[in-house]
Amino acid sequence: MLLKILFLVLFFAVMIGVGFYCRRQATNVHGFVLGGRSVGPWLTAFAYGTSYFSAVIFIGYAGQFGWRFGLSTTWVGIGNAVIGSLLAWVILGRRTRLLTQKLDSKTMPDFFGNRFGSNALRIAASVIVFIFLIPYTASLYNGLSRLFESAFSIDYIWCVIIMSVLTGIYVIAGGYMATAINDFIQGLIMLVGIVLVIGAVLKDNGGFMEAQRVLSQIPAASNEGLSGAFTSFFGPEPLALLGVVLLTSLGTWGLPQMVGKFYAIKSEGDISKGTLISTIFAIIVAGGCYFLGGFGRLYADVIEYNGSTPIYDSIVPKMLENLPNIVVAIVIVLVLSASMSTLSSLVLTSSSTLTLDLIAPVREKRQGKKMEQKSEMLLIRVLIVFFIAVSAALAIVQVKSSVTFIAQLMGISWGALAGAFLAPFLYSLYWKKVTKASVWVSFICGVGIMAADMFCNFTGRVFISPFFASPINAGVLAMVCGLIVVPIVSLITPKPDQAKVGEMFSCYDRTVVVHATTALGEDVDNK
Repeated sequence: MLLKILFLVLFFAVMIGVGFYCRRQATNVHGFVLGGRSVGPWLTAFAYGTSYFSAVIFIGYAGQFGWRFGLSTTWVGIGNAVIGSLLAWVILGRRTRLLTQKLDSKTMPDFFGNRFGSNALRIAASVIVFIFLIPYTASLYNGLSRLFESAFSIDYIWCVIIMSVLTGIYVIAGGYMATAINDFIQGLIMLVGIVLVIGAVLKDNGGFMEAQRVLSQIPAASNEGLSGAFTSFFGPEPLALLGVVLLTSLGTWGLPQMVGKFYAIKSEGDISKGTLISTIFAIIVAGGCYFLGGFGRLYADVIEYNGSTPIYDSIVPKMLENLPNIVVAIVIVLVLSASMSTLSSLVLTSSSTLTLDLIAPVREKRQGKKMEQKSEMLLIRVLIVFFIAVSAALAIVQVKSSVTFIAQLMGISWGALAGAFLAPFLYSLYWKKVTKASVWVSFICGVGIMAADMFCNFTGRVFISPFFASPINAGVLAMVCGLIVVPIVSLITPKPDQAKVGEMFSCYDRTVVVHATTALGEDVDNK
């Protein structure tokens, strides 16, 4: 117990210290929200990775999908690394950095508003972010409850309060730069922790070969004709596995807290380095988490059940119960790191979006003048407290009253955000003919599909087919619909002013050492 407490005290002291150290770089909105667009490759890559992989993945998704798909769940981690990290950096990184700087956009709703000259789009996007990031944020606390209660025998409420207060302190004090530095530290802990945990769990089961042999003898109810289903290449449900890979990998391209990391990149060289670092980080952390979860059925006799259905959040904690104290202490800090890094990113995204894209424009329209920077900074900090408090309250209500729909909203939130934003954002970076109407249609499709799926699930109705009862599959449908409807609607609706769009895209046409879509060229510009 002393060792666990010592690890936590040291961890919290470092996080808060970094927050106050970064105060000098958070004196204006630009510095507080984007770190002055001067964040290097290591910090950006780790900020991207730690925002991506939270305790929801380590405890919830690894347990749930590992139980369902076995070792083939590792494909989810591989998809996260290749599609969610490598391709995201290659396809979105440079163009996002160039165009958002040209448009002076600080958030994703701000990008839509400036790109299409529509304040209504900006407000609509900020409302979508506001509505769907809160339940996503609340779900981050779920992975902590069982782990902390078993390790410290303290009530879950205190876990939530401590995590909320400490995260709020360093985000409010240091803004984006504090979250980036702390994400780097937390990312290192996650890298070391996942390697140690995998080694310890395999050793506890007689080594990899023995664990795999035992797992291969467990029959799969969903595919009774397949022997060794949980150790097979694509598992017992390949189509369902593909849905998980697509939503958790391609879906990140439309999440504002993920895309926002590209806004703050410092230079061309940093993009190349960040791509490599982020991909390696994802392979180890995401691949490791899902690989670990694949052995969950080896603990079928000790996990908790709700009737005959496993309580998925109990699987990974039960896997860790008999490990050495030093490993458990590291795991506790690992899960805290995963949760706090994602929490800080989400609340900073939510508060800055609501302030800059909704409240400030409405106030400017009513009063006829822009909100002062000091007022914007104060409002962002107040909203950080608000978002943390609301998400913490939702998490406590869920656990104490067994209101399960809050946890289910995690998948719905991810699907709605990705379904609404992915297609118009991606096309807008590359194609001059994207129209404002197509963005509206994408917003409506993404939110509408996930709202319909949620309504059908809660009322016992069937949404399209039983396959789409899962928010994961419905989220993939929302993304695919957006990718289809945006170009179609753009071709049949009035074209945007090509002169204005051409001026925006001129940031890609600057010739530096090479074409600007290949190199940012800051060094040349500064000579």
